[in-house]
Amino acid sequence: MVNVVVTIYYILFAVSFIYCMYFAITGLFGFKNYHKSMFGRHKPKYKFGIIIPTRNEEQVIGALIKSLQKQRYPESLYEIFVIPNNCTDNTEKAARDAGATIIDCKVTVKVKADALSYAFKYLKKREDIDAYVIFDADNLVHPDFLARMNDALCEGVEVAQCFRDAKNMEDNWITGSYTLFYFIQNFFFNRARMNFSGSAAINGTGFMLRKEVVKDGFHTVTLTEDSEFTGQCALRGIQVAFVEDAITYDEHPQSFWMSWKQRKRWTSGCLACLKVYGGKLFKNFLKTGYIASFDMLMMYTAPIMVVLGFFLSIVLFLFHIFDVELFDFFSYLYAWGILFFILFYIANVAMNVFVVKYNHKSAKNILSGILFFTLFIATWIPINIICLFKKTETWEPIKHDRSDVDLDKLVN
Repeated sequence: MVNVVVTIYYILFAVSFIYCMYFAITGLFGFKNYHKSMFGRHKPKYKFGIIIPTRNEEQVIGALIKSLQKQRYPESLYEIFVIPNNCTDNTEKAARDAGATIIDCKVTVKVKADALSYAFKYLKKREDIDAYVIFDADNLVHPDFLARMNDALCEGVEVAQCFRDAKNMEDNWITGSYTLFYFIQNFFFNRARMNFSGSAAINGTGFMLRKEVVKDGFHTVTLTEDSEFTGQCALRGIQVAFVEDAITYDEHPQSFWMSWKQRKRWTSGCLACLKVYGGKLFKNFLKTGYIASFDMLMMYTAPIMVVLGFFLSIVLFLFHIFDVELFDFFSYLYAWGILFFILFYIANVAMNVFVVKYNHKSAKNILSGILFFTLFIATWIPINIICLFKKTETWEPIKHDRSDVDLDKLVN
């Protein structure tokens, strides 16, 4: 009986280990062409329709629009559209007063994707618009954002994700951890994929797409339209480019409870994407060999793999209590007890410091995030376990109120 249990353990451990090694090895491609821009510089050519879905964002929408009006890009080549939906405050007035064009959304909006779908349909007949850029209302935008997205369009890019920075990384360990999460994703996933002809991941805000990509509509069915659309792009053979020089500054949740609810929605959306697209992505990878399809399948599987890893850790702990003899390297490390976890924590801190320095930030300004990022990631374990049995079915807005952030200080 013991031998059967150990055999099952090793099979599951091999699956978990291979999964982790896949991301570890592919992530190393982030170091290729270190600090080198992936796109050349081109003259302004394309006109952008900037789309901002909003729900009770009166306090921050004006700052975003003002940052967009400071773009170092011809004013004639972009227009700002705000789509208020389900608002109970003065978001629409604040956006109009700031200079945006209001799109009156005439459909029921349950999730962000509903507003985007309506906007794409509304703007479809605007022949002067070449591409769309989507922002969240709490963002601030680097003055060179549109110029860098224009560079990508000039080199044939159809869909692109920007570099997602933070405007409130110093608030507390939660906002600092969010910042590190995106820094790590930017470098070890998005940048790495660009270096081996893979596809970056769209993550909610600051993404761009040519108008033709959604000429037949924008159809998503999960709570995570960004991740789902990335999977759809993979199935269509569309590469999502990572434009590292196009930067948006995001306001991250400041409370753990708000973070908990947001990450539950992300996990539920990820599992829903696995259910809807997992088989299609696997078949597409076998048929075409397109690495992005395999990547997205692996991404959608992440919650399950996290739970599996946690389960295996418990089993390993029980094996040691009952003196079950194991022979793999990881088991020997685990036998070191607390020393193993200290070494793991130090390695995690080192990675955090690296991505902070790579992005020219001060480690002292995000110190609490660096020190507690491991805890932040660990709290995803119970989130993933809960979502396996009880999915989040409604989209809840995240409160944003940081209107006091100076864009010039962020840029400099």
